[in-house]
Amino acid sequence: MDGPAQVPPDSAQAAAQAAVLQHHEQMRHRVKSLASALARTAAAGDAVAEHDAHAVLVEWGERDFLPHALAEEDKLYGPAAEVPEARLLVEGLLADHRELAGLLEQLRGADGTAGAVLGGCLERIFALHTDKEDRLLLPLLAALPGAALAEAVQGLVELVGEAHVR
Repeated sequence: MDGPAQVPPDSAQAAAQAAVLQHHEQMRHRVKSLASALARTAAAGDAVAEHDAHAVLVEWGERDFLPHALAEEDKLYGPAAEVPEARLLVEGLLADHRELAGLLEQLRGADGTAGAVLGGCLERIFALHTDKEDRLLLPLLAALPGAALAEAVQGLVELVGEAHVR
């Protein structure tokens, strides 16, 4: 065998975009499930289950969201910021990351109703943020000359999830 097959750039861009979209959907589903579990256990007054649900949501933030956000900032936002029309979008996405990180920090010290509310805010803002990336940032990056998006996400679990890393 002579090495990996060459994928046409447009096909590679489309595949990279699809992988990020799928990973975002998986992340949205996971954080929604975790925030809902925290709200349910807080409403039920089950302190042990609430503590566990809280710990799992904070762990998701630390192990999934924060590495994902850092990878996006490193690999996706830089190329997008080079496009004059996208600079404000990138600034807004960076502000979202700061806000989400701040909510995660607040969540660490919150419990009961306050923790459930913060979990719900984290879930909703994350969903809005990834929607902006999916509808605005990814199409822009996929349309850039060359294979910028495909090269940026290649091999990065943080950006495309386990299923798409080869």
